[in-house]
Amino acid sequence: MTALSIVVGRLLRRRIPLEGRRRLRRRGSSRGDEPGRRRMVRAAGGALAVLVAAGALLTGCGAFGEKGGGKEAWVPVFHEASVHDPSIVRDENGMFYVFGSHLAAAKSPDLMRWELIASGVSDGNPLIPNVREELRETLEWAESDTLWAADVIRLPDGKYYMYYNACRGDSPRSAMGVALADSIEGPYRDIGIILKSGMWGEPSEDGTVYDARVHPNVVDPHVFFDKDGKLWMVYGSYSGGIFILEMDETTGKPLPGQGYGKKLVGGNHSRIEGPYMLYSPDTEYYYLFLSFGGLDSFGGYNIRVARSKHPDGPFVDAEGVDMAEVKADPAKPLFDDASIEPFGVKLMGNHRWRDPHGAFREFGYVSPGHNSAWYDEETGRYYLIFHSRFPYSGERHEIRVHQMVFNEQGWPVVVPFRYGGERPEDADPERIAGDYELVNHGKDISAEVKESVPIRLEADGTISGSVSGRWTAGDGGKIRLTLSGEDYDGVWLRAWDPEAEAFTETFSALSGKGIALWGARRPEPSREE
Repeated sequence: MTALSIVVGRLLRRRIPLEGRRRLRRRGSSRGDEPGRRRMVRAAGGALAVLVAAGALLTGCGAFGEKGGGKEAWVPVFHEASVHDPSIVRDENGMFYVFGSHLAAAKSPDLMRWELIASGVSDGNPLIPNVREELRETLEWAESDTLWAADVIRLPDGKYYMYYNACRGDSPRSAMGVALADSIEGPYRDIGIILKSGMWGEPSEDGTVYDARVHPNVVDPHVFFDKDGKLWMVYGSYSGGIFILEMDETTGKPLPGQGYGKKLVGGNHSRIEGPYMLYSPDTEYYYLFLSFGGLDSFGGYNIRVARSKHPDGPFVDAEGVDMAEVKADPAKPLFDDASIEPFGVKLMGNHRWRDPHGAFREFGYVSPGHNSAWYDEETGRYYLIFHSRFPYSGERHEIRVHQMVFNEQGWPVVVPFRYGGERPEDADPERIAGDYELVNHGKDISAEVKESVPIRLEADGTISGSVSGRWTAGDGGKIRLTLSGEDYDGVWLRAWDPEAEAFTETFSALSGKGIALWGARRPEPSREE
C-alpha cells in the first residue's frame, strides 16, 4: 500500500495534462479530433493508466474516483465501446449487456465502464462461433454477409433468446430468427426463422402479395413482457412501418395466425425504425421509442417517443396525434421526411455544446439513435441507452447512456449529459440562477448540428440572453421555462460535464408540442487547462 501511495504521489506531481485524461477515457476506437484540440503525448496517457489503476486499488471505489471539495464526492470513470443499435438486458448476476448489429456485444457493471465482448459476423465470434453455417439460411435469404440489430431476453425457462435479423440493405428483403443459449454470452444455437420480408410478387406472411409500402421490413426486434406478464415483440424499419406481435413465452416465437401483426406507426417508406418499448410503473404508460431519419452522420438520426396505456396501442405524441397515421406521403419522393418530422416527442438529435470560456471543450452528438431503455426497479430510475456519432468524427460511434426523468405531464426528459452517477433528488433550487448554454432540439430531421446559445436564468425568474422568457422551480428538481408563450416542463439537476470533467447544473424540459430544451452551465476551466 505504501509503494502504491508513493507511485500515485509521483504521478500527481507530473501534472498530467487534462487532455491526456480525456484521451484515456475515450480509448478503444479510432477517431477524428475537433479542430484546435490539444494532443496527448503517450507518456502522459501511460502514466495516467497507472494512476487510475493505483487509485482504484487504494480507494476500492470501482467506477468512481475520489474528489476533494464540491458537492459530489466522486469522479465517474468511463470505458468506451462501439456497439451499433445497442439493446440492453441485465443478467441474473446484475451485469448489464448490450447486443447490436454485426453480432457485436458489450457489458458493463454500472452503465459507464463498457467492455466489448464480441463483434463481427465471422466464425469464431463467441456469441455464435459457427455463425456462417448456423445462420446460413438467414444470410442467404437476405443476400447479406452481416446481421442487423439483435435483441436478447431471458424467458421463464431460464434460457436466453437472441432475436437476430439480416437485411439486404437496398431493399426490405430480410429474415428474422431466434437463437437460444444457456448463458447470456453464448454460445447461441439457431432454433429457426420466424419472419421474412421482401418477397416481391409472392405471398407474404399475411397471405397477400408483399407490398413494401404496407408490409414491414422484418428487422430491429425488441421482445418484452407487459405489466401483466404477457410477451410481445415490436419490430420494423422504414417500408410499411413498425409492427407488434403477440409471442409465445414457451417457444420464444410468435403465436400463430397473426401474419405480420398490428401496425403501430409509419408506412410508405417513412424513415422510422429501431422501436423499443418501456413500461413505467410511475406513469402507467407504455413508451414506444423510435428513431427518425437516417443513421449515418448526414442522416439526421434522432430519438423520439410516443405513449399508450396498452402495449399494442394506439400510441400518441404530446399533441395527441395517433402515430398509426404518421407516414410518408406517397405522392412525394422516396423517404419523405417532411411528412413525418412534426410528429412524435423528439428527445434529442444533432447538437454541439459551445465552450463560453474558450477552452476548446466543445462536444456533442451526431445522429444519436436506435436506443433501448432501462427501468431499475431497485432505485426507481430510468436510463436511455443508444449509439451516437460525434462532431467532426465521421462514422465513428460509441455507446452512450443518459438518465431519464418524467416531467409533470408524464413524458420522459433526458439529462443533457451522459450518466455519471447523478441523482435527481440532489437538486437545490437556490443554485439554479446563472449563465447557461441552451440547446433547442426542435422537431426537424436534418444533418444540421444545433449549436448551443448563451442564456441567463436570472434570480428574479426572468430569462435573458439569446432567448427571453421566465422560469420557475418546484419541489423535487422540477423546473418550468416559458419562452415565446410556450411552456417547457422538466427537471433540473447536477450532472457530469464530460469535457470540463466536473459536475455542473443542467436542466431538461419538453414543450406541449414535443420539443426538447437542454441547458447546461459550462464550468470555468481549471488551471491545468
